[in-house]
Amino acid sequence: MITKLLSSQEDFQDKLSDLLAWESVSNADVAKTVDDIIANIRKDGDDALVNYSAKFDGVNANSMSELTIESGALKEAFNTLDDKDKNALKTAADRVKIYHERQLQETWSYRENDGTMLGQKITPLDRVGLYVPGGKAAYPSSVLMNAIPAKVAGVEELIMVVPTPNGITNQLVLAAAYISGVDTVFTVGGAQAVAALAYGTQTIPKVDKIVGPGNIYVATAKRVVFGQVGIDMIAGPSEILIICDGKTNPDWIAMDLFSQAEHDEDAQSILLCPDADFINEVEASIAKLLPTMERKEIIATALKDRGALIQTKDMDEAVAISNQIAPEHLELSVEDPESMLDNIKHAGAIFMGRHTCESLGDYCAGPNHVLPTSGTARFSSPLGVYDFQKKSSLIMVSDEGANILGNIAATLADGEGLQAHAQSARYRIK
Repeated sequence: MITKLLSSQEDFQDKLSDLLAWESVSNADVAKTVDDIIANIRKDGDDALVNYSAKFDGVNANSMSELTIESGALKEAFNTLDDKDKNALKTAADRVKIYHERQLQETWSYRENDGTMLGQKITPLDRVGLYVPGGKAAYPSSVLMNAIPAKVAGVEELIMVVPTPNGITNQLVLAAAYISGVDTVFTVGGAQAVAALAYGTQTIPKVDKIVGPGNIYVATAKRVVFGQVGIDMIAGPSEILIICDGKTNPDWIAMDLFSQAEHDEDAQSILLCPDADFINEVEASIAKLLPTMERKEIIATALKDRGALIQTKDMDEAVAISNQIAPEHLELSVEDPESMLDNIKHAGAIFMGRHTCESLGDYCAGPNHVLPTSGTARFSSPLGVYDFQKKSSLIMVSDEGANILGNIAATLADGEGLQAHAQSARYRIK
């Protein structure tokens, strides 16, 4: 049902590499399809969007006006929810907002002794596009996690696109858009929606950045349009890695592994533990609990193809292997997780302690659930307010400063053979 490995076995590193191997966008047929879609959107705009909505989503519209949801309709969707759903959305949104407000960066500057001023100006992006999946499942939590940091950053206009297969809209998703401050929703999806956001159509305005998860066509399209617009990341399948000392309830660990495996068949769930008996207990819990899961076929496939229970020499080795993997979600299911924190180098989000399951972070803890996958936590960070702000350098050189810096700049420019650069600096020297 799930691979079991020993870190001491001779071929462990080879088997681990095989287990981790993943190319998120590598299908030539997909790339060709996406290129054609982008070209058609650039050429025919709204007409192409309407046609693709009929072709891929079964939504027959006469114009983009039928695929547009304004803010008033978003508010109405929120009002139709029962109190339990309203309170859950509002509480989660408040927690996400409070957390992300701490990430706000502000303009700063300083003056040198000669009066020269140097600094950095922080400004928000003008317009951001948010892609929300709408195929196999609906994700109101993704709306909160992508939209709220943008609004906290000061983004003026937030455009959301979400596919609605067979014309069915999800009220929770629209309600989440309302309380997150989304301005307009277009019920289009796929590579065509990404292209529309990147290049603009008669109805959908061109944005500065596109954020949000999607399938392989969406990921491929984001990669293609990067440079025309900014993007958040190219995300691979969801991942969880659990380091456990063998003293947590094995049913809890099994269910935490399930929580990622149920996303899709390519999701990855790994346990690192030095206790062989505990690993056997978790394996037994998996066998016991799996039949009770609604998405048991997806979970079973993910665990079989990409899951693993790995026995390590000790907890230090477990941390070392975790750093090598650089997981999206890392659970430290141990008695004193804070004592381990200094040795954790690479992880998208770190869930500390036996009671901190990853799903709390997915929905309502506060930190963002848009995280680097496929080992990119080695050099990437969770989505945050900083992704919706940009920086401009500030330089104001005083008369006295121009004498000092002018000579330095001219000397370096001469060394590079750039005469105009050197002379421009010398003009300012008294």
